[in-house]
Amino acid sequence: MSDVRAHVLVSGHVHGVFFRGQTQRRANTHGVAGWVRNLPNGQVEAVFEGDETKVRDMVAWCRQGPPNALVTGVDVRYEPYTGAFLSFSVRY
Repeated sequence: MSDVRAHVLVSGHVHGVFFRGQTQRRANTHGVAGWVRNLPNGQVEAVFEGDETKVRDMVAWCRQGPPNALVTGVDVRYEPYTGAFLSFSVRY
């Protein structure tokens, strides 16, 4: 598989449920680089880069999220891979 980049916006009850922390843990476990952050409008935004299968697994996980999340929507935009990230971080 080739490397890909996914830009993701997650809607629903996704703040205050450890969405960012669990996303970072899962991305690090899967060897996916990028970042995740809370948006002022209540969404979570993330960028995932890496092996296509692993990135698609991260996007699929975002559709459910951690146990206390209630995801109502996930918008995904696949973009050209940039290789801009060496690791996965939480942005504030």
